Amino acid sequence: MTRKIGGFLALIISFIVYLLTVEPTTSMWDCSEFIACAVGLEVGHAPGAPLFMLLGRFFALFAPSLTNIAYMVNLLSVLASAFTIYFLFHTIYWFGNKVAQKMMPQASKEYLQLVLTLASFIGAISFAFTDTFWFSAVEGEVYATSSLFTAAVFWSILKWEEDSSEYADRWLILIFFVLGLSVGVHLLNLLALPAVALVFYFKKYEANTRGIILSLGVSLILMVIIIFGFIPGVVALTANTDRLFVNSFGLPVYSGALTFVFLLIGGVIYGIYHYRKKGQKILHFILLSFGLWLAGYSAFTVLIIRSNAQPYIDINNVENIYGLVDYLNREQYPKRPLFYGNNYNSPVIDIEQRYTYKLYEGKYEKDLLVPNY
Repeated sequence: MTRKIGGFLALIISFIVYLLTVEPTTSMWDCSEFIACAVGLEVGHAPGAPLFMLLGRFFALFAPSLTNIAYMVNLLSVLASAFTIYFLFHTIYWFGNKVAQKMMPQASKEYLQLVLTLASFIGAISFAFTDTFWFSAVEGEVYATSSLFTAAVFWSILKWEEDSSEYADRWLILIFFVLGLSVGVHLLNLLALPAVALVFYFKKYEANTRGIILSLGVSLILMVIIIFGFIPGVVALTANTDRLFVNSFGLPVYSGALTFVFLLIGGVIYGIYHYRKKGQKILHFILLSFGLWLAGYSAFTVLIIRSNAQPYIDINNVENIYGLVDYLNREQYPKRPLFYGNNYNSPVIDIEQRYTYKLYEGKYEKDLLVPNY
């Protein structure tokens, strides 16, 4: 009971302070763009934040007048940040409890609850009023909502660690669904995967240096697969299928995309049913997690739908599947080599031409992208 009171107190205090200090309109950085895109369901800069846009639109619906729209979108950050502090409180409590069980085994349960609650409250509130977090908590940017998803992911793995029932893996499945949703806000959330992997490793195996390095390596590989494989790959396969149906079979635009989506969803559902029936738990878990990740990631279809509505803000004009591929790959931005590559005065030795496809009169035609020098 003491723990619950401490968590809700941290939530309420942070919420009230953020509410009292929230930006009344817009602030610098990308806030104006995010607010405008949320209110009008418009397409902002690549690689997009469609889920944030939808959530912002929901909050904007409750604005009493047009002059309060920006304020209402800012309240999304206020609420998200307050719940981030709530999850942080319980995360600190979990870590403190693990330490206390080893260092204070003789302490009474009531004493430990009081000490851990006070420590968790101080830690959570201290973080709540750090400059960077407080700044993002009161403006219409994606970082507050992104922090909430990150906190929720790590809190979920802690719930899994505490759950000894046969249904404990539901928390892992929830993590993949939240990760799919979080891509529609910011890719920053994927940085929680190494921490998730460590909690998983410490519960399942005897800890040693080799195992820790291996679990971190697996989590980094999973991050790379999601960022450079799943996120652009699913859309790229959809685009190539649509081009095949349109250019080769003479079918309408989006016929191939819809066919691929139905086959993908059907294949995942069949695989989940098949492997559950066969008792192959690992493959069943992998497909179920992938299916829920796809469900969260599907928020990006909003960008194509809204771009076809010709909104005022329509960056990259994402009206077809290939447009979404280029959008996700950030083709509008110049390349910035970090370790090697061109300088401002480097002579051009060779050019690697790159291509995309654009719709012209109902057909996909090859078009040029910025080449690699």
